[in-house]
Amino acid sequence: MPALTLREILALDVVADASPELLAGEGALDRPVRWVLPQALHFVRAGETPFREVYEGAGFLDGGELLLTNGFAFLGADAGALRLYVRELAARGVAGLAVEVGRSLERMPVEVVSTARELGFPLVALRRVVPFVRIAEAANRAIVTHGLAARSVPAARAVDHGAALLADLADGQPLNQPEVAARSGLAGFRPGPGSRLVGVSVHGPRAVALAAVDRVAGRCALRAAFPGDVLALLVPPPGRDAVRAVRDAFLAVTEPSSPRLTVAVGHAVGADDGWLRWSDTLRAARTTLELALTVPAAEPAYGDGPLITSARALALERELTRGGVEANRERLARIVDHVLGPLLDWEALHGSDLVRTLEIHLRHGCSPTRTAALLHIGRQSLYQRLDRIESLLGVEVGDPELLGELLGAACAARVVGAGAAHGSSERQILSGRTRAA
Repeated sequence: MPALTLREILALDVVADASPELLAGEGALDRPVRWVLPQALHFVRAGETPFREVYEGAGFLDGGELLLTNGFAFLGADAGALRLYVRELAARGVAGLAVEVGRSLERMPVEVVSTARELGFPLVALRRVVPFVRIAEAANRAIVTHGLAARSVPAARAVDHGAALLADLADGQPLNQPEVAARSGLAGFRPGPGSRLVGVSVHGPRAVALAAVDRVAGRCALRAAFPGDVLALLVPPPGRDAVRAVRDAFLAVTEPSSPRLTVAVGHAVGADDGWLRWSDTLRAARTTLELALTVPAAEPAYGDGPLITSARALALERELTRGGVEANRERLARIVDHVLGPLLDWEALHGSDLVRTLEIHLRHGCSPTRTAALLHIGRQSLYQRLDRIESLLGVEVGDPELLGELLGAACAARVVGAGAAHGSSERQILSGRTRAA
């Protein structure tokens, strides 16, 4: 994301209220500032690492940060530690250091000033007290707004912090935790400590999809509409399976008679687990939605109501198609031919439904009762099909050593459209129920 320069940050009204004085780094005022971060320091005993930085629970720096500190830890620190501290910040690519002078710290240590000047590292003394949270919030809002305005996006998107953050997370853009925390806060999304998050991708009429997300999430969501889907991070209620809770909530708020929706639920992650996990669940939801819209369902259809599925329900499909269906089509076709070739040859001549029967039977624990009910056939007819499958393949369908290979090949056949007796490209859905999560 394009950043503001240090010169522009220092010119903001809220920073000007702190009476900033540049003590070093005059030639680096045009370096970009990605984020403004309050920092609490403490120096440890001689012979150990000279300093540690802790801010908003993150103990790392990625470069481009403007750090704010009250300088309290400078008191009593030895000269070597102070010099090494500045050198470390410069080496990490930090944009600058702003220190509150006059309250905890009477004057800036000469070692800090001299080292900053030696390195050309921007050092700012803040002569008046302005709460760091005010400075950080205003500066980070300005950075985000500037970055969005620099993109070729519609104006409505340019002021939507939540949409921009969701887009970056779902697209796998390089971020860091302080950045995500700041942008999430600007969007009004502040999941509490210990909360779980679940990514959701919803396809359908935009107004209906947004209404469904809002009814499920209430105010506890980060959501936005994009071309093709509504994307959201939801905070499910505690105390039960998070994915099932979100799935059941969508089932409860969507009417079978309402315009068709397809809902894909990602996996549950901890809100404290870091932005990469936030990204993971959103990307899983989007991948699952794409599969739900393009690959025929394993089980028979039951009407025209909403389809609600999850990343774990389509885990096998997702593993088989990493990188996209088209990129894997030839590989999957070879697997299908190798494992299920005789069934495909039989179906080509007799028009039977053996591959589909095999997949449903394996997915439901080889239960004849469940398989027959799903296929709407009698148990005797099912036994005849299973005997035919075992005869053609020369294996026992229930052999534990073969379950993974057979199920993977049957699923691959459906994904690539090979040997599917029903032969329809129309997506099958479940009405008033969901695929098993």
